[in-house]
Amino acid sequence: MKDFTNAEPKPIGRFAPSPSGKMHLGNIYTALAAWLCAKSRNGKFLLRIEDLDPMRCPRAFADQIISDLEWLGLAWDNPEIPCQSERTAIYETYFRQLTDKQLVYPCFCSRAQLHVADAPHASDGRVVYAGTCRYLTQEEILQKRRQRHPAARLILPDSKVQFTDGHYGPQTFNLARDWGDIIIRRSDGVFAYQLAVTIDDGLMGVTQVVRGCDLLSSSAPQLYLFRTLGFTAPQFLHLPLLITQDGARLAKREKAVDVGFLRQQFASPEPLIGYLAWLLGQLPKPEPVKAADLLPLFDAKKIPGNDIVIPGNYWETLK
Repeated sequence: MKDFTNAEPKPIGRFAPSPSGKMHLGNIYTALAAWLCAKSRNGKFLLRIEDLDPMRCPRAFADQIISDLEWLGLAWDNPEIPCQSERTAIYETYFRQLTDKQLVYPCFCSRAQLHVADAPHASDGRVVYAGTCRYLTQEEILQKRRQRHPAARLILPDSKVQFTDGHYGPQTFNLARDWGDIIIRRSDGVFAYQLAVTIDDGLMGVTQVVRGCDLLSSSAPQLYLFRTLGFTAPQFLHLPLLITQDGARLAKREKAVDVGFLRQQFASPEPLIGYLAWLLGQLPKPEPVKAADLLPLFDAKKIPGNDIVIPGNYWETLK
């Protein structure tokens, strides 16, 4: 994979929010970075709504996200915004491809079983599946199906995935050790994030993915899926996270970072855009600016290396 900084001159980037709540400061920080990475090189910027679970992602939140992005001046280039909840048939087609290649097996483990004390964990606390159901016999599978409907897991080989992140540099992951076999379809039939996001990026022709560094390790199984499903993999740039003064990640439930709250504080988005651009290392100080005015200034190499602490009353300093 090429270095992000040497990417094709007209990349295709995307922002793919999950409408499980209102956007917060960290979401629009990521959206601005993704928009600048694509548009500063005369590329395209696509919007996609990741509402895999409609019960958790009501349409009202998706509509609010679209309104907030319009207010911020982060225009997208696709006239129709795809929603994952409407793409089940597409995911089904690729799921069958993996099944036909004998890369998928049923998993009957409960959430409690997956979190037992002796289960292996990744460095970020994520449970690495131990392969409990991988070698069940047909008789055992039939017996367990009488008790509960299974999820579907993808077999990940004991092999390395290497790539160069546009911000954090060379990365190496061992699929079996760092991830284990991953769920690609839940027991209720809903397709899982890792499969859906890979298919969507592949079909939409996405060539660069800009997102938070909490998803850095997810690049490994996604790159495996890109290759296995016959897609060209995008280049990745992972951003340092915005965190609170006590070191916690920003959450949608916090009023002070809610975009709805912020829109009430400012008559226009320019102070907020300028603040985010400063956090991204693109301005020497936070000052009002339109998103479009940042395009000739943008340089991905200026993005800070460490997570960024956000003061509790940061919006007061922008007025």
